[in-house]
Amino acid sequence: MFEPTLAAQTAIRTALVSAQGVTALVPAANIRSGSTRPDKTPSIILSDGNTSLSGYNYRAQRTAWVYLDLHIWTLDQGQDAAKQIAGEVMAALDHGPLDITDGYCDHFRITTSRFPRDPDPAYGHGILSCEALIRWIL
Repeated sequence: MFEPTLAAQTAIRTALVSAQGVTALVPAANIRSGSTRPDKTPSIILSDGNTSLSGYNYRAQRTAWVYLDLHIWTLDQGQDAAKQIAGEVMAALDHGPLDITDGYCDHFRITTSRFPRDPDPAYGHGILSCEALIRWIL
């Protein structure tokens, strides 16, 4: 069984924990999937994401667009620290398609970055939105 959102999350996490620039700022154990403000910072939280199934192509392969947000959190480091981590994440993921286990990534890019203020001013928060076109054989 292949689920494209989970495959994209796994590939993104693998790329991030392999990037020395990212792990110099965020411990690998703090790069994970989830949906809440983390208990340990700094951290990168990969959202649950959304998938738009695109059907079958001519070779009995299934395709889907996957949309994910990466939430960057810091505590008592300021918003600039979240921006610095975001820069390292963008550099780590800028190499092109993701390495998908049991599938293929035909397109990957970070589409937006934003840095909303958290209600608790001690937290820095950044959000990187990305999209991937994933394909797999049935």
